[in-house]
Amino acid sequence: MPEMSHPIYSDDMLASIRKVEATRPKRAEEAKRGYRFEEMTLEESNKLLHKFHPDYIEKEKRKLKVGASNGEELNNTVADIFEAHSRLWKRLDEFNELIQQPDYKTDVLIIGGGGAGTAAAITAREQGAKVIIATKLRIGDANTMMAQGGIQAAATPIDSPAIHYLDVIGGGHFKNAPELVEALVNDAPKVIQWLENMGVMFDKYDDNTMMVQHGGGTSRMRMHSCLDYSGAAIMRVLRDEARNHPEDITILEFSPAVELIMNERGECMGAVLLNLETEEYEIVWAKAVVFATGGFGRLHIQGFPTTNHYGATGDGLVMGYRAGVPVEFLGAVQYHPTGAMFPEQIVGLLITEKVRGSGADVLNVDGEKFVYPLEPRDVEASALIRECALKNKGGKGKGVRTPVGNYGVWLDAPLIDTLDGEGTVAHKLPAMVRMFNRFGIDMTKEPILVYPTLHYQNGGLAMNADCSTVVPGLFSSGEVSGGVHGTNRLMGNSLLDTQVFGIRSGKAAALYIKKRFKDFGKPTLQHVSEYEKELAKLDIPDAHISPMLLPDYIPSHVKERQLTASYEGTII
Repeated sequence: MPEMSHPIYSDDMLASIRKVEATRPKRAEEAKRGYRFEEMTLEESNKLLHKFHPDYIEKEKRKLKVGASNGEELNNTVADIFEAHSRLWKRLDEFNELIQQPDYKTDVLIIGGGGAGTAAAITAREQGAKVIIATKLRIGDANTMMAQGGIQAAATPIDSPAIHYLDVIGGGHFKNAPELVEALVNDAPKVIQWLENMGVMFDKYDDNTMMVQHGGGTSRMRMHSCLDYSGAAIMRVLRDEARNHPEDITILEFSPAVELIMNERGECMGAVLLNLETEEYEIVWAKAVVFATGGFGRLHIQGFPTTNHYGATGDGLVMGYRAGVPVEFLGAVQYHPTGAMFPEQIVGLLITEKVRGSGADVLNVDGEKFVYPLEPRDVEASALIRECALKNKGGKGKGVRTPVGNYGVWLDAPLIDTLDGEGTVAHKLPAMVRMFNRFGIDMTKEPILVYPTLHYQNGGLAMNADCSTVVPGLFSSGEVSGGVHGTNRLMGNSLLDTQVFGIRSGKAAALYIKKRFKDFGKPTLQHVSEYEKELAKLDIPDAHISPMLLPDYIPSHVKERQLTASYEGTII
């Protein structure tokens, strides 16, 4: 436990930690007897959501004024990337000439090199297709790599895909697309086997059976994990498998797509890439295209910090939307209940739900429990926001104040060792223990401070169960897609989503080529031109460009002194 004086904690934080320690023996005894904080009723959770969840703050949203989902209500920051010019708009005539001569031709172009994109590439290759992966950063630089807790699959005698289905539908507030949920849960056990056969080492008991545990909103223990770096374990295996086949899978790193290429029949036939190293535009013609570009966490919606990787700027949403693909549930944003809130160097980084699933309590400044720790994520996050909000703003005013004025609540990780024996935290959560140790915090003995952080894009591009979209030849998989999770995703279903629909999209793209592809046709950017005509009615500033590609963290006072710099959106 921390000393009475501590180089990291303020005196007020230390006083609060003493209260946590004082209540721990009683809470441990209650947990051993099976007592848990009572779950909310549906009425209670709905009331909480409407009052405290960021999705319900009306002033932070507006209706889209362009495109296939005109009138859809989105967060202002998200609407901004749709109501923006193409990177090509000022020189469309030149780009229309450029796309006539491809730098690359392939069967399947996969845009995005995370879990979904790499799974799609591996599967498309297995179906006989030649594949190009075009990725913004390096292959594996994705939210998949940063996922910690695990991947869901009904694989125990007391569980089934049907029960998993009910949990997913309920967690999504009954708004999910049923056919997508059916695909998710039925494919889940096969995905676990597929990954294990490739080399993913899931946590197991001595008898070789899979370890599973609960996540928020689950009625059965079905979370399969690789300690607390499950996503990294999966992504490394996928990445290695893709790299093992250079004769069939070409990987273009630091080459984000900036616009799709269509033909005169309205089919997708490739993309315009931007080489971030040489600043050259490169043209890829493909018989089928798969979007796997991930989410939009780096938009920092409503000012929240994020768990997302550096390239998560919603690029695929914009490109797909300009081509005519509608969006679904994009106004629903997931704020993970437990992002780090202290120390300041790691604010917003993910504190996996596995900590709560392993027995840690969520506690206020007085060391009191105030919420069942495994409520669905949107409900849990709202409860934490309410506890920290000041009383004059309708909250309870029981957050723990940090030295810079942020507020959070305690996640009592040491309780896990109290319940299951010393060393359990270090064994189950080694990456997290190392992260906090860097700052002089021993989470095996001290509680850690948390607060909701922007984590996941619940909605996205509309797709079918085979990952096809309304645009022939264009498929979608992973976080860029909408409908699977409704308006709230459960823990472990994101890694599952990347694999189920990554595999499905790779198969579907290869099948499309065999059964429907005729010829490339004549390449055109007419869809971009038409979209720009709609934007002309809105008086969008010339400098407002998307996809933004990279977040803008350069302060205005620095930009004022960059006298020779020339920006295209956020890119110099």
